[in-house]
Amino acid sequence: MRASVDEPGRARGAARLVLDAGALRRLADGSPRSAVLLARLRSSGLWPALIPSVVVAEALTGDAASDRPVEALLRCCDVTDHLDEGLARRAAWLRTAANRGTVVDAVVVALAEPGGAVLVVNRPTIEAMALFADGVFVEQI
Repeated sequence: MRASVDEPGRARGAARLVLDAGALRRLADGSPRSAVLLARLRSSGLWPALIPSVVVAEALTGDAASDRPVEALLRCCDVTDHLDEGLARRAAWLRTAANRGTVVDAVVVALAEPGGAVLVVNRPTIEAMALFADGVFVEQI
């Protein structure tokens, strides 16, 4: 299932927008395309995005200079460290059901449930998990 931020109304119904590490880095890259996408997300009410803290760990390098754009974007997002046992078990189930993906990917999909959207750079793994999720849409940027 997919929702496109380029198609008004399809992603607007999403309960929340969650970014994976690749999407976080892409939106922080300062390109004109990223600026337009951020403006569309804001105007459609999908911003600020929800970022699991494990995605922060995956997106950052530890080098202050190279991390600066991502750090700036994170200040405009809702970063959550919420990973209770129920969410962890749901992520484990999604990863096992899809028979692929990382724990971080599974947490991203589980956090988007129910009815949320996930922005990714590389769709196949997260989309495989989203097929087993409760109404999660995946969009590649």
